Amino acid sequence: MDDIAAAFAQPIAHRGLHSHKKGIIENSADAFAAAINAGLGIECDLQLTGDDQPVVFHDYTLDRLTAQSGRLRSISADQFSRIPLKGSQNKPQSFADLLQQVDGQVPLIVELKSQHDDNSQLAKHTVEVAQNYKGPLVFKSFDPKLLVELRRHGCPWPIGIVLEREKPKNAPWIVGFLLRHLLHWPWTRFSFVSCNVDDLDLPMVRLYRTLGYKVMTWTVKNEAQHATAAIHADQVVFEDEGLSQLDKGKK
Repeated sequence: MDDIAAAFAQPIAHRGLHSHKKGIIENSADAFAAAINAGLGIECDLQLTGDDQPVVFHDYTLDRLTAQSGRLRSISADQFSRIPLKGSQNKPQSFADLLQQVDGQVPLIVELKSQHDDNSQLAKHTVEVAQNYKGPLVFKSFDPKLLVELRRHGCPWPIGIVLEREKPKNAPWIVGFLLRHLLHWPWTRFSFVSCNVDDLDLPMVRLYRTLGYKVMTWTVKNEAQHATAAIHADQVVFEDEGLSQLDKGKK
């Protein structure tokens, strides 16, 4: 089974199978272990520390998920690895740690967070860290420039574009128009589409699915959203723990 087929073969746990009630925090080793034990794919986030090391963390700042404050880019990977995740015994992982933990047991869907002027560094180091990984792996990003950089640095894995109806905050309308209509395709040549579940009716999402592109949708949190996804998408990225018990063959 190739990487695209594997990524679309079973539901995907958003930032791992996490539960604050159980002390299992998003994008943590425990959340990833729970997803592996449940036989689910894993979606996670990747960005850079101040010394250009790719680490598994969603936010640009430390405040929400740790007892520390400040920007992730202001500290080193070594410093970051010593900060406990709030409400958990886990500490953040490097991308290398994540790959070692998963070790091909389930598909990995890795979202690269835009680093703006440092996109090339994130793409370069991500490809370097993953170069010997043997398990099913795909990348995706909201930022078309990151897709271009991944390809420029020789990324051999499928790369998807993430989109939603709303334009990025503070971006001019023309940027939102370009992103929403996927007008960057001649440069990005994405392999699949990842779309907000509330935006599956966007014309370009429907068009690309008609053209044979697989559509992944996020973040599915209830049965009504899952019913919509079953009609208009090929894969769900879910967050509600109850949805982990859905028929794994159901799309």
